[in-house]
Amino acid sequence: MRFALLAALLSTAATAHAQKVEVEEFTLPNGMQFLLVPRSDQPNVVSAGWVARVGSVNERPGITGISHFFEHMMFKGTDTIGTREPARDAKYRTEQKAIRDEINRLVWTRQYDRYFRGEIDDPWNSANDTQELRVLRARLDALIKAQQGRGEAGPEAGTIVKDEFDQVYTKAGGSGMNAFTTYDLTCYFITVPSNKLELWAWMESDRLHDSVFREFYSERDVVHEERRLRTESTPTGKFEEQFDAMFWSSSGYSWPVIGWPSDLNSYTVEQAQDYWNIYYRPNNLVGILVGDFEPARARQLITNYFSRLEPGKQPPPPVVTLEVEQIAEQRMNATGDFPPSIEVRYHTVPAGHVDSYPLDMLAEILNDRTGRLYRGLVEGRGIAATAQASSDTRKYAGMFAVSAQTRGDATPAQLEQAWEEELLKLEQEDVPERELRKVKNRVAAQNYRRLENNMSLFVQLAFAEAVLDWREINDGPAKYEAVTAADIRRVVRKYFKATNRSVASYRRKAD
Repeated sequence: MRFALLAALLSTAATAHAQKVEVEEFTLPNGMQFLLVPRSDQPNVVSAGWVARVGSVNERPGITGISHFFEHMMFKGTDTIGTREPARDAKYRTEQKAIRDEINRLVWTRQYDRYFRGEIDDPWNSANDTQELRVLRARLDALIKAQQGRGEAGPEAGTIVKDEFDQVYTKAGGSGMNAFTTYDLTCYFITVPSNKLELWAWMESDRLHDSVFREFYSERDVVHEERRLRTESTPTGKFEEQFDAMFWSSSGYSWPVIGWPSDLNSYTVEQAQDYWNIYYRPNNLVGILVGDFEPARARQLITNYFSRLEPGKQPPPPVVTLEVEQIAEQRMNATGDFPPSIEVRYHTVPAGHVDSYPLDMLAEILNDRTGRLYRGLVEGRGIAATAQASSDTRKYAGMFAVSAQTRGDATPAQLEQAWEEELLKLEQEDVPERELRKVKNRVAAQNYRRLENNMSLFVQLAFAEAVLDWREINDGPAKYEAVTAADIRRVVRKYFKATNRSVASYRRKAD
């Protein structure tokens, strides 16, 4: 039985290792790159979208979170979609901007001064407004409601057609329209019927050509609510945000993707337009099609519609601020309404670095129910309810994290001690070949399964191309297969030092 299982695993690994994604790649004269992967295993549908090579790491203090804010803005439409009267809609936006610019001026000067003197606790809280600010906010709110058709004149006076972008796609059979923003990229995607590929080309090129930042001010409330749900209302959300800011000392990974609240309140239209002109021009974009389509026809449609996009006059500036070396251990002790737990982090390397592959493999050795963390902390010592590791290699830096939650009367200190004991074994002894072979087989199978579904392959291409190169999908499995026990032991000794460690201890608040 054991030999049969081993043969099956080796067969799976060989199949996964041999898997190659055939990509047709071309670039328009305006600089926009496209990756086409025709495949008919899911007939009559295409997963389509585009990636902007920009994420929160490209931001700066003052505009943190603006990449994620654009994710929201891009669904608000153009002068063609999302409004019934473009000219009057533009007038609403102009009037709103004038009022909001005055609100920003008063807050940044008078309210910030009051905050610095200790007269108020939050310069952006409307409860602390002066009478002048109350009047301005009321005028802005009235304009927003009128534009949306919620004002005194009724719905017929509004200029916005709510969610029309989604409605057009849905009526044409599109599904799963969405987007996501990470530290390193922003991605927009949808699945459409194969015979609606021209609709996709027109819709996406239109919003890249003529996005109007509709509901630029009211959408902040939506993002604030998203922040409250994801961060502020969760037991550990604010602590995790603080731990991130402590761990990343100098790089752009130190602020959250969703941004700091004061920055979210402060974006101006001019700042948004400047950001757009740098990062949302075709020379910084990659279009991706995966599914049942005819490549020649797809190229023709792409050329016809996306060629109208104008390349940016200013190329995206390089990210030059590197993470400084950590030279002393850092600790955060948090107390709240949550189960006791720990997270231990180490600075490592960016994606594509020669050491990233053994680090990723180490995470797999520690994870799963047969991994060392489960066997050592959950089953063996019985002090952990859960335990896991992650190797997070980003475009410009990386980290390795180990986290665990206590079981019974165990303490975070006991979890940390147990991890130190497991780490010592990794430093002193090579991982046995049988254990490493088992993990390699699992990794190979996982890599293979990620390519089976159109949308899953789309996402893999998006990440690979934005962070490294799409060819990493084909080249990566061989690099993981080449990892040796000596490589793993070497990276453990190199990066898992006490001076390179940051520890977050979460303890339950006493009643």
